[in-house]
Amino acid sequence: MRTKLSCVGLTPVTLGFLTVHSAPLMAQQQETLERLPNFIIIFTDDQGYGDLGCYGSPDIRTPNIDRMAADGMRFTCFYGAPFSGPSRAQLMTGCYPARVSHAGNPGPSSPTGLNPHEVTIAELLKEKDYATMCIGKWHLGDAPEFLPTSQGFDSYFGIPFSNDMWRYHPRMAPGESDDSLMAAIRKRAAYTGFAGEGSYYPPNGGFPNDLPLMVNQEVIELNPDQRQLTTRYTEAALSFIEKQKDQPFFLYLAHNMPHVPLFVSEKHVGKSFRGLYGDVMMEVDWSVGKIIDHLEKLGLEKNTLVIFTSDNGPWLQYGIDGGSAGPFRAGKGTVYEGGLRVPAIFRWPGKILPGQVTGAMAGNLDLLPTIAGLAGVNVPTDREIDGCDLWPVLGGISTQSPHNFFHYMAGSRPNEVNYLGIRNERWKLLVNISNEGKVQGKELYDLGADPGEKFNRLEMHKEIAALLGDQAQAFYDDLLNNIRPVGKRKDLKKGLQPARN
Repeated sequence: MRTKLSCVGLTPVTLGFLTVHSAPLMAQQQETLERLPNFIIIFTDDQGYGDLGCYGSPDIRTPNIDRMAADGMRFTCFYGAPFSGPSRAQLMTGCYPARVSHAGNPGPSSPTGLNPHEVTIAELLKEKDYATMCIGKWHLGDAPEFLPTSQGFDSYFGIPFSNDMWRYHPRMAPGESDDSLMAAIRKRAAYTGFAGEGSYYPPNGGFPNDLPLMVNQEVIELNPDQRQLTTRYTEAALSFIEKQKDQPFFLYLAHNMPHVPLFVSEKHVGKSFRGLYGDVMMEVDWSVGKIIDHLEKLGLEKNTLVIFTSDNGPWLQYGIDGGSAGPFRAGKGTVYEGGLRVPAIFRWPGKILPGQVTGAMAGNLDLLPTIAGLAGVNVPTDREIDGCDLWPVLGGISTQSPHNFFHYMAGSRPNEVNYLGIRNERWKLLVNISNEGKVQGKELYDLGADPGEKFNRLEMHKEIAALLGDQAQAFYDDLLNNIRPVGKRKDLKKGLQPARN
């Protein structure tokens, strides 16, 4: 794999299981562990940057996630993608979504998914005999060849796409089959200020299917009680940790919440000043607390890196049932900062110093190379990987981002790149791509002085726009020449079916 201009490299050295970079090491980084570290990624859905206490929420109490931040490192410039499927592809492969042709949200019986030839975090860790489990929302295709158990995970428990991709979506046309749940969904949408209120999918459109809850590749329930999902996922996570406590493990816990429709168990109903959305976030926080407490009970906390982050920004069209982007502009589906800048917290007692905050540019595409380095496995060298190893930042070796530039793109069809922007440490340039494939700057923001992107400085700083535009053009041209194919479903006729007794 050729060296990427977007990553800042340091000379790697080996320390026990741990690959770090040559620089003075702290005392606690000099210890050689007897066993490989465990990894837990807790991934929320449509949670905004401003929806946690430690990120400035004035009315959502999240003491357990705040404790994670107090115990570790909190990122303030961490990126997902503008929406769900691409963000998950980015996390799993370490690549910008367009590079792996997974820049859309695959729905029920989707003809495409994450290509099985891509290498996921779970597949890399299997090289070191890690036990691996995926819990929750997958959204990388629901055909057997796309599901987690075909992508490096030993087991799976969850819903293979978004929890609103069912026949109870408020935009499904009213009909004789409407029941009490449908009535409640419509009533809630009307109450929230849902931007789609009164508009319906065209005939035969939308999601007429039931929502499948799966174990591995088998549907065990249809339309499960979503009020219990966060609790059931948490119980499954605790059970996995207990079972695998004596060997290295990787747990990917991808909550369906707080994606709409919002559901919360009775134990958290009405507990938040922020209404139902706040109740849901408090239950997610409860889940995080149960996992951290369980690690401490089992004596695993000092050998487990726990990462908490979200896929994209808040879904603002759902009004009060959408989250908050905090100080940033817009939300989910856009490439303004509110659309893809997300909270990210890394906790590893004894290895990551407590109470740290960093503004280094990073993103969920960096998790694969970071975890690979900590586990002592190599990232693939037969393909382009866009992510960079974050350990120099996490380990206190460097305060600088491993990226010189970060790139913005939205959904696109396979073999296309909907490239929309670039940023460096301070400046962000949004662009159009001409019919001839030329990058054309349209908006320039000084993210240091104007994180809310209120003032377009393009005319005032044409030289900065030109420099960023040149870098954007080089990256865009290279990406177009290095797109890998989307996975195509083998059996286009067969959808998910419930188990039969």
